[in-house]
Amino acid sequence: MEDLPLVSVIMIVRNGEKFLARALESVLAQDYRPTEILVVDGRSTDGTMDIVRSHKDVRCILQDGLGISDAYNLGIEHSAGEFVAFLSHDDLWTPDKLSVQVGTMLSRPKIQYTVARARFFLEPGCRCPSGFRAELIGQERMAWIMETLVARRSVFETVGKFDTAYGTAEDVDWFARAKDAGIPMAEIDRVLLHKRVHDRNASVKTTDN
Repeated sequence: MEDLPLVSVIMIVRNGEKFLARALESVLAQDYRPTEILVVDGRSTDGTMDIVRSHKDVRCILQDGLGISDAYNLGIEHSAGEFVAFLSHDDLWTPDKLSVQVGTMLSRPKIQYTVARARFFLEPGCRCPSGFRAELIGQERMAWIMETLVARRSVFETVGKFDTAYGTAEDVDWFARAKDAGIPMAEIDRVLLHKRVHDRNASVKTTDN
């Protein structure tokens, strides 16, 4: 395991004290090492920073700009890993997520990024947000979203980073640019993400491209 490449895990958050601790635990429970965890904080006013500071292996980056795309880009700029992965503060990875996705790319050097299947679950006490298909609760599907993306760092030099002109759907734009550029990728036919659905989701996308 000591010879494996570093994976940078980027989490962006603003006022995420309710779910952040469990999201971090799902990263710390990964059976893949080495990793670095970078939390990009968008000026939280709740207990988010207290949770981050309670983990000595987590590095916090304060966001001066605005928006989701800017936060992702800031995380990439501060990261050092050969591979980059992303997780929202309210979602959960399975313990083998990084080992499966990075392992796929190590065994298939031409593959530049991977996505995986996600299972959607409704947070107790919450209603489905408008725009989300309620029949997907408890279901799984291939999800082309940030939380399933694991990419070689070099991909962002070819495709570019996330377009700050987008308030949402920044990942849809990025995946479209990667596809247009003909970047080799792979879909992992396993559930590696548990996507939390609740009434404060910044956006809930269920597209499978």
